[in-house]
Amino acid sequence: MATKAFLLYLLPTFSVAILSVLFFTHQNDHISYQTRLSSLNSNLLHLGATETVWPDLAFNWRLVLATVIGFLGSACGTVGGVGGGGIFVPMLTLIVGFDTKSAAAISKCMIMGASASSVWYNLRVPHPTKAVPIIDYDLALLFQPMLMLGITLGVALSVVFPYWLITVLIIILFLGTSSRSAYKGVEMWKEETMLKRQLANQHEARVDSRGELLIDTEYQQLNPREEKSMMQTLCFNLRWKRVMVLVILWGAFLLLQIIKNDLATCSTWYWVLFCLQFPIAFGVFGYEAVKLYKDHKKRMGTGNSESICEASIAWTPIHIAFCALSGILGGTVGGLLGSGGGFILGPLLLEIGVIPQVASATATFVMMFSASLSVVEFYLLKRFPIPYALYLTSVSILAGFWGQFLVRKIVTFLKRASIIVFVLSGVIFASAITMGVTGITSSLQMIEDGDFMGFLDFCSSQ
Repeated sequence: MATKAFLLYLLPTFSVAILSVLFFTHQNDHISYQTRLSSLNSNLLHLGATETVWPDLAFNWRLVLATVIGFLGSACGTVGGVGGGGIFVPMLTLIVGFDTKSAAAISKCMIMGASASSVWYNLRVPHPTKAVPIIDYDLALLFQPMLMLGITLGVALSVVFPYWLITVLIIILFLGTSSRSAYKGVEMWKEETMLKRQLANQHEARVDSRGELLIDTEYQQLNPREEKSMMQTLCFNLRWKRVMVLVILWGAFLLLQIIKNDLATCSTWYWVLFCLQFPIAFGVFGYEAVKLYKDHKKRMGTGNSESICEASIAWTPIHIAFCALSGILGGTVGGLLGSGGGFILGPLLLEIGVIPQVASATATFVMMFSASLSVVEFYLLKRFPIPYALYLTSVSILAGFWGQFLVRKIVTFLKRASIIVFVLSGVIFASAITMGVTGITSSLQMIEDGDFMGFLDFCSSQ
C-alpha cells in the first residue's frame, strides 16, 4: 500500500513538471533563432558544458570545509548506500569553485573511493542473521545492468532537459524517497522496540525476585554459529563467478562509451553504439530475472515459502518489471545528478524487504561499478584535475571505511538496524535541500536573463 501511494505521488508530480515545459516552450515561440542559440549557450553554461573552472589545490578555508563536508558526506552516504553525490556536487561548485561538469566528475571519484572502501570493509563482515554473503549478488546482477543503462540515458537527458526541470524532478524525487525511507525507519524502530520488550519479558520470566534463575525454566537449545577468521569471512563473501559477470558487463559498457565519445554526435555509428547498450543490459538482467522467476516458481510448487535472495517479494513478472524500471530510474537520476544511482537503489532494496545491513552492502557494491565506469571515462576525457581528485578520493576512502565501522558498532551495541535507514533518509533529504537551493538559484538567474526554458535539441547541444 505504501509503495502504491509513493508511485501515486511520483507519477502526477512528474507529469505536471514535464508538461509544464510545453508551456514555457509555447511562451518562447516568438524567440528568434539567434536569441534561442544564445539562450542555449547560456543554459549549457549553467550545466558546466562550455566553461571549465579548476581551482588550485591549496590549503585554505575552502579546502578545510570541503574536506569536512566530503568526509561526513562519504561516511553517511556509504552507510546509507546512497553515495552522497547530491551533497558533493553543490559543495564542489559553491565552496571549492568548480564548474558543474567538473564537480560531477570529481563527485564520481569520491563516490568510487567511498564505495570501494565500504565494499572492502563489508567483505570482511559476516551476514548478521544467515550463513550467506552479506552482499546479495542476485540483486546486484539484477540491478547493475539497468543502473548502467539508466546512467547513459540520464546523461543524454541532462542535455535535453532544461536545468530548471532537472532541479524540480530531483527535489520531487528526493523528498519522496527521503520521506518514504524515514517512514520505513520509524516502522523498523517500533518493531525493534517491541522485540526488545519481548526479550526483556522473557528474561524476567526466567528469574525470581532475587535475580536467581528458576530451575524449571525451559531453555532453548543454543546453536552458536562457527566463528570464522577475517580471511575466511572474506573468501566466503566473495562469489568470483558473479563478480566476473559484473566486471565483463562493466568492461562492455566502458568500451562502448569510449568508442562512442570519439564519434560525431548523432552520426549513424553513434546511434548504433548507443543502441547496443540495450541488448547488453537487458541480456544480463533477463538472465538473472529468469533465474529468480524459475527458482521462485519451483519453490512455490514444492510449498517452500523461503525467500530466494534477501528480498522478501515474490518474483513475479510484475515485480521483476518494477525492479527493471526502478533500476533505470535510479541510473537516470545518477546521470542527471552526477551520482552513482544509490538515491533510488538504497531505498528500493529496503522497500522489497532487504535488511538494512545487506541493503547498504549491496548498494555500495553496485555503486562501486557504476561510479568507477564514469571515473575511467571522465579520466580519458580529462574532465577533472588529478591532484584534487586524488585528495578528495583519499578523504572519501577513509570516510567510507570509518563510517561503516562506527555505524556497525553503534547498530550492534544498540541492536537497532533502523539507524542505517535514518542515515539513508537524512542524506537524501540533505541532498534535496542542497541540490534544490543551488538549482533554484541558477534557474532564477536564467529566468532573469531571459534564457530559453523549453526542451533543448540533443544533437545541436553537444
